[in-house]
Amino acid sequence: MIKTGAEILCECLIKEGVEVIFGFPGGVLLPLYDTLPHYPQLRHILVRHEQGAAHAADAYARVTGKVGVCLATSGPGATNLVTGIANAYLDSVPLLSITGQVPTHFIGKDAFQEIDITGITVPITKYNQLVLNVDGLARAVHEAIYVAMTGRPGPVLLDIPRDVFQARTEYICADKIDLPGFKPKLFGHPSQIKKAAELIASAERPVIVAGHGVNIAQAHAELKELAENAQLPVVTTFLGIACFPESHVLSYGWLGMHGMGYANKAVHNADLLIAIGMRFDDRATGGVSTFAPQARIVHIDVDAAEIGKNLTVDVPIVGDVKNVLHALNKQLVKRDHIGWLSQLDDWRAQHPATEVRDHEGVLPQYIIRQIHEATKGDTIIVTGVGQAQMWAAQYFFYDKPNSFVSSGGLGTMGFELPGAIGAKVGCPHETVWCIAGDGGFQMTVQELATMVQEDLDINIAVFNNGWLGMVRQWQELIYNKRYFGTKLYNPDFVKIAEAYGMKGVRVSKKMDVRPAIHKAMDHKGPFLIEFVVEPEENVYPFVPPGKTIVEFLEMPSPLGSLKK
Repeated sequence: MIKTGAEILCECLIKEGVEVIFGFPGGVLLPLYDTLPHYPQLRHILVRHEQGAAHAADAYARVTGKVGVCLATSGPGATNLVTGIANAYLDSVPLLSITGQVPTHFIGKDAFQEIDITGITVPITKYNQLVLNVDGLARAVHEAIYVAMTGRPGPVLLDIPRDVFQARTEYICADKIDLPGFKPKLFGHPSQIKKAAELIASAERPVIVAGHGVNIAQAHAELKELAENAQLPVVTTFLGIACFPESHVLSYGWLGMHGMGYANKAVHNADLLIAIGMRFDDRATGGVSTFAPQARIVHIDVDAAEIGKNLTVDVPIVGDVKNVLHALNKQLVKRDHIGWLSQLDDWRAQHPATEVRDHEGVLPQYIIRQIHEATKGDTIIVTGVGQAQMWAAQYFFYDKPNSFVSSGGLGTMGFELPGAIGAKVGCPHETVWCIAGDGGFQMTVQELATMVQEDLDINIAVFNNGWLGMVRQWQELIYNKRYFGTKLYNPDFVKIAEAYGMKGVRVSKKMDVRPAIHKAMDHKGPFLIEFVVEPEENVYPFVPPGKTIVEFLEMPSPLGSLKK
């Protein structure tokens, strides 16, 4: 059947199971936008900035396990996607970015809104292609999505000139993808799995460190079986939060710069680490040379490039986490580690990281705990980056698999609002809470319009402390309180919400926190709460740069005052 390039793109997306596109139109995309109404199977969500499209598609992919699709025009539209693509790349998220390009006969001539977006994104995509001929468009789409979803997930990009959208050819679906140079290893080597089982059987102080790869592979049940069968304590990375129920007796929080002190102590004193779907990021390890000095390491990851990149490991296992854990569980020997677990419990009692202290003001930690109580933990939390992000990670208890959505590797302020949109679109029947700092919130504030236009039932908590809080904290603790460039002039966030056509309230008293949360949850549609929180509050524990993960600072008492 003869079809235009725009029609072929739509047909391919539908065949791949795509249901949602987050996009913003432009001149070279008009042939596609003229075609999209003929494909009602593809829901188009109009964002207000292309970065919002990328972040929304990113979060959509995280909560659904499907590829997220974002769409932007050429030139500035394409470059506005770059931060979102980089975010997806560092957090291993399957993202398909489709950009329009000037007509092929203008390429290389500095035409209006021409930019080499494939060249720009080479370092932050698994696959990208400038599609110069309509005959190759279908295969390019199917190959791109296959690469994005296979092995370690990640972003891909297709740059499509306007005349390719308009050109006609016979649509032949590429039913079979054969990429000779792309053969991810999905099953671990049996001998390596056997070695891992033997090490686990002989270890006296073992610790599982579970990362984002567990959530990606949906290996929650396999991880739980591993932990319970061999009585292995579980520590997660920051992005591994919600891969193991935090109410479980074997759960010991998350490690790293702002992780729980007892989690850091567990890893530092372990004689065996079973690292699963994590990459030994510097925020987790601190100084690599002093990380887990007594431990032998089993490292399970689908990406062979991650094994041995930051740490030398004793038993490398390359394969999909779910497949490897399934095989490993068959070889486990049941045993207990009562003494070791007792020691971890003692450290947890000595370093309580998640207790909300009594305070007459509005504490961010108290707000997070009240959201947890109001939702009973049955919600998806989407955060920005900074102090609010850390408090959301520390003071909400995540029992529900894959219920924490945040920017990890890139640390992208502004992820929260579009991320919440993507999460709600992907899981429309789930409660979604967006946790934002006053700085990051204003980076993508325009996406409130998207929420209202789509009538998305999203609850937004903005922590207004009047500072770029995490940077200010570093200035206080490391730079001798030399505050510069971190004090914020903030608008009236409630009036901004109302200007966009949504409901909002301001909370400045502790007694009003819980009623406001329930008011937001009872309201159908987007709802914003501006919480005026204590400006001097810091995130603890805190491992200063250059220190080992057991050299963490804990909250001083009483809390010091801030010099303004």
